[in-house]
Amino acid sequence: MFNRDKITHRIKEILSLDSHPGHIAAGFSAGVFISFTPPIPGMHTVLAVAVAFLFRLNKLTCLAGAWVNTPLTVIPSLFASYKLGAFVLGRPATSFHLAGLDWQSIRTLLLNHAEPLLLGCSLIGFAAAVAAYFICYALVVFSRRKDATLAELTREMEEVGEELE
Repeated sequence: MFNRDKITHRIKEILSLDSHPGHIAAGFSAGVFISFTPPIPGMHTVLAVAVAFLFRLNKLTCLAGAWVNTPLTVIPSLFASYKLGAFVLGRPATSFHLAGLDWQSIRTLLLNHAEPLLLGCSLIGFAAAVAAYFICYALVVFSRRKDATLAELTREMEEVGEELE
């Protein structure tokens, strides 16, 4: 189902993009924040592309970040977000049951528990985005050290603080 070599190759392609490590990491972290927003089918991808264009971020890494929160992790993420939001608002976290992953069930959940859910999603998304920025930045710099040309380019970009042309 998953080809490990193909995935590893794609990750190496992203890490060796000809761009400042901060630019790559900023795009990825914006995408990670977007991935923790409540799931509206198809909106994470559209929102990631729009944010990347609006803020002139790396589009590829922004899209990759938007896909961090997968269908396997979205339900636990929503529960944790709701509980955190209710805690911060000082409300009791009422129990709710998600009947399924269809649009009607998700819509009902969002409408009945929107305020604590949105607050919790924002807080968890922000924390994940900050962590993702620093992790991605370190991975880009580390992976570029293996290639002399990319290492020199990265060193010059970090000294100047911007992309070199």
